[in-house]
Amino acid sequence: MGQPSLDRVRVLLGVSGGIAAYKSAELVRRLRDAGAQVRVVLTESAARFVTALTFQALSGNPVRSSLWDETAEAAMGHIELARWADIVLIAPASADLLARLAQGRADDLLSTLVLATAAPVSVAPAMNLQMWANPATRSNLEVLRERGLRVLGPAAGSQACGEVGDGRMLEPEELIAALAAQRGPRLLEGVRVLVSAGPTYEDIDPVRFIGNRSSGKMGFAVAAAAAASGAETTLIAGPVSLATPCGVNRTDVRSAREMQDAVLAAAAHSDIFISAAAVGDFRPWTVSNSKLKKSGQPLVLELIENPDILAGVAQTPRRPFLVGFAAETDDLEHYARAKLERKGLDMIAANQVGSDLGFECADNALLLLWAGGSEQIGQADKRIVARALIERVAERFHSRNALARNG
Repeated sequence: MGQPSLDRVRVLLGVSGGIAAYKSAELVRRLRDAGAQVRVVLTESAARFVTALTFQALSGNPVRSSLWDETAEAAMGHIELARWADIVLIAPASADLLARLAQGRADDLLSTLVLATAAPVSVAPAMNLQMWANPATRSNLEVLRERGLRVLGPAAGSQACGEVGDGRMLEPEELIAALAAQRGPRLLEGVRVLVSAGPTYEDIDPVRFIGNRSSGKMGFAVAAAAAASGAETTLIAGPVSLATPCGVNRTDVRSAREMQDAVLAAAAHSDIFISAAAVGDFRPWTVSNSKLKKSGQPLVLELIENPDILAGVAQTPRRPFLVGFAAETDDLEHYARAKLERKGLDMIAANQVGSDLGFECADNALLLLWAGGSEQIGQADKRIVARALIERVAERFHSRNALARNG
């Protein structure tokens, strides 16, 4: 399970004004750890948050911030920088900078470089959630996407302003993985991948439901890794508060039956189905139209089984490559291997759920099983685990197809 590599790739990092600029210092360090050569361009506002000296020490190169640097511009330094870059990454990209780029402005060094470079340009937005949701910002992003700029993120979470929601800059490791995928081997180029993620909720009455503790983070990480590997990725998501991964088409559902309908419709046009959702096994036989009141007596709920979505996909005429998930508290391999064989899966990813793994945790570890083989993916951040899983899925998928072609 290798780390993302940007060996000898020349990365021009633009930093615009915003509190997330503090993350860009760590980003420079991580880029160099990945093998990249890094040069940094600061906007005037960015320099109020983090100094040029910090970036110079971390990158090992002089930092540029002005079009009016007489020494650098004596040799047309802004054009030299634009030609030097293999990749341009702007992180953070403020709402103001996105607006100026959409207008084609060239009123400072960074915006001029974006116009002057032939290298692919990626932006990592970072701003208050209301600014991110503003129609002006959304319109600017659409213009930039149409021109070929790649938008990475943002993520959801707590913000410096005290609000919680979309608008956080992606973490350095996420940005580096996205850049590496952009240049690295596209293991699933042109392959159609369907991923299910998150929990399902089954209503008891208008205010109560039966659910589980799945956060959806593993499934969302798998969808992101599939998209980064070149796949045309569709995500069927249960009720979670997570930002849609870059390059992923998302459908939101609530109940197991809603997820079944969405998955079966998408599976007919998919080459791979990765069933990472924690679908509820049962639902109430009846749902009350009004809130149930306490009576001092035990409340008895009659439950019936939900449909087996994975088994249903396995029985479709055009069966995709099937990857199941098995979350267990004990006898992990025994139960996972039984599920693999019972449902006729191509692969199963088994994870031990507990105090520091699986549900509601940042880390995970997977035991991958298939007919005649197995592999352990050790404990790591779910995004790293997801990339390793996609590598193995791609390997098994292409191997199966090669065997089929050869008879």
